[in-house]
Amino acid sequence: MKCIVTGATGHIGCVLVRELCRKGYDVTAFVLPGDSAEAICREPVKLITGDICSPYDTVRAFRGFDLVFHLAGMISIGSAGRKQMERVNVEGTRNVIRACKIAHVKRLVYASSVHAIEEPAKGSSVAETKQFDPQSVKGAYAKTKAAATKLVLEAAKNGLDAVVVHPSGVIGPYEYSLSNIGQLMADTIGGSLKAYINGAYNFVDVRDVARGIRLAGEKGKRGECYILSGEVVTVKEMLDIITETAAKKPVKAKLPYWFALATAPLSELYYKAVKRKPLYTAYSVYTLRTNCHFNCSKAVKELGYRFRPAAESLADAVNWMLSNGKRLHPAV
Repeated sequence: MKCIVTGATGHIGCVLVRELCRKGYDVTAFVLPGDSAEAICREPVKLITGDICSPYDTVRAFRGFDLVFHLAGMISIGSAGRKQMERVNVEGTRNVIRACKIAHVKRLVYASSVHAIEEPAKGSSVAETKQFDPQSVKGAYAKTKAAATKLVLEAAKNGLDAVVVHPSGVIGPYEYSLSNIGQLMADTIGGSLKAYINGAYNFVDVRDVARGIRLAGEKGKRGECYILSGEVVTVKEMLDIITETAAKKPVKAKLPYWFALATAPLSELYYKAVKRKPLYTAYSVYTLRTNCHFNCSKAVKELGYRFRPAAESLADAVNWMLSNGKRLHPAV
């Protein structure tokens, strides 16, 4: 099976490339010009440079492939970069869909996000849906993922063999370019994180997500969505696992919710000044109090998906960071 992976140098992308190579796929990585391919350089993978925002690049890249795994996207929990996020996440996905049709790709697997799903009332389980409306979700990232998911499902209705997956909060090893969660872990290990915000979220191991994406390509039904979630973990539980694994002092100070929300804009300004992604913003503070009980039973039943305990994922991530600290690239 010849496949091409967009976003192959990202956290999920590089682990998906590893997963596919180990399962015998003929893998090509679609890499943005100038991006480091260090995360996948040890794998038997071919490289094609290009930009999903270029209609020409996507058509040129996809010709001759059976399967496209579309993971490329822009993630932001801050208030900046909305136009660029719209361009990459929505228009880029539109280009990918068009290229799949022109190049006669047999199947498209699109990595959306649980953020694209409208939040139901607290206490209820969050399940898959076929209705995606950017106006029904909060935050620029969620809105762009909802819009892009809607495009993919519309294409599936019109003849494209496309499947959508919705990962929850991704954690785990092999994160070369630090995400917001990765930066949180690095700061905790380094001792610069002195306080935390009360709340919780659903976290899933990147290796389980990669396996789930591969299974969606193999077993997923056309026009269907699959939630790839894991375990709900509080911020305090997460930090305790990180500090215990790294043999560091625990983070004990807790910021009141009102204080975190009020100072979030200052946090964004500070991290912008030091050229790093913010650890907390108004959106991330809000997210920690949302309904995050994502139900992955459909993926378990139809794909054979499964997830490991979050404590194992966090410990593996910490140990990988400790062993590869010099290879990490702080995100900006």
